[in-house]
Amino acid sequence: MRVLLDTHAFLWWNAGDDRLSAEARAIITDGRTEVLVSVASIWEVATKVAKGRLDIPDEVGQYVADRLDRNHWLSLPIAVDHVVRAAALPRIHLDPFDRMLVAQAQLEGVPILTKDAQLTRYDVETIW
Repeated sequence: MRVLLDTHAFLWWNAGDDRLSAEARAIITDGRTEVLVSVASIWEVATKVAKGRLDIPDEVGQYVADRLDRNHWLSLPIAVDHVVRAAALPRIHLDPFDRMLVAQAQLEGVPILTKDAQLTRYDVETIW
């Protein structure tokens, strides 16, 4: 199975936060799961840190690189077709980072591990 983490799932997993659902934990810890972290999520983390809305224990680049390596997760680059799809999505969710995750999940054929109920209104599989 391949899954795409929403930004909050990435942060909550790495902080040991109990808001991460039991199902999400089971999927992430299953050694057969290929976990993807979008570059959009990394950009969102960096933006929140820069605005003082998020504290993390290391510089953003180091934090992300360490967590990807430690967890054996893969970064998912943003491709041109992802950008075009995100721009064409219905205006259900106005957050550009979440719209990018939806576009990537649709085009890559993967579910999103997310608590965000608004994402379920798109034609995309979500798991929580």
